[in-house]
This record gives sequence, C-alpha cells and structure tokens, in this order.
Amino acid sequence: MALTRHEREQFLAEPHIAALAVASGQEGRAPLTVPIWYQYTPGGDAWIMTGRQSRKALAIASAGRFSLMVDRVTPTIRYVSVEGPVVATRPAVRDQLVEMASRYLPAEKVEAYTDFAWREHGEQVVVHLRPEHWLGTDLGQV
Repeated sequence: MALTRHEREQFLAEPHIAALAVASGQEGRAPLTVPIWYQYTPGGDAWIMTGRQSRKALAIASAGRFSLMVDRVTPTIRYVSVEGPVVATRPAVRDQLVEMASRYLPAEKVEAYTDFAWREHGEQVVVHLRPEHWLGTDLGQV
C-alpha cells in the first residue's frame, strides 16, 4: 500500500541508516550507492555530513542531486525513497556532528564518538537535499 505524504515524512524522520545513491559521473558505471547517516525533519530538507573530498561529496557536487532510501522489515516491510536537488553545501560545524551522532548513538557514546570523528575524519561538509520526488510503500506482513 502506498504511503501518504505524512507517513513518508514521518518514516524518513526516524533514525534509519539510509542508502545514498548518486550518479558516479563515470561513463558505463552504476551510481555510487553507500550507507549513510542523515537528518530530516518533516516538511524540511534532508541533510548528510561527509568528507569534503570524499567520493560521495565529489559525485554529489558533480550531479547536483542525489537520493536517499530507507527501509525496515519489521513489524512490516516498509520503505521510503526521496530524491532531489542539492540546495546547500556548507562546511560542517561540531554541533551538527553532535546532532547527527545523537540521532544514531546511545547518549553515553555521543561525546566519545564526536571527539573521535571531529579529530580523525578530516574536513567535513553538510549537504542539504530538497525532497522533490518521493516513493513510499508498506507491503504489510509478508
């Protein structure tokens, strides 16, 4: 059964690990598809954080758009996919890393992870995606 806009936005707002897909920019090659943490508030833009010179960042800059897909298998099989243009790319700040880590990690792990990631992952950027095209389905209990 197709999900309503409200159901799609609420599902995307949950802390799933997304599959990010972006044109690889190389003739004859499939899109780059990788797992990634993301942030989304219903009605707004989705955003990711990645290394400034990472393959993801370079492919996204070249394509000017990307997609995120999240899914689950229990209690029902459900997925949401969103695709759209990049509307902003900015240098990441530590507060954004804390926000993202807090979304995915237990509270007692956030500070240690944030310290490690800020120190070891190199220069990061935050890339904002404006949701333009949505797909979302709940297949029920199969």
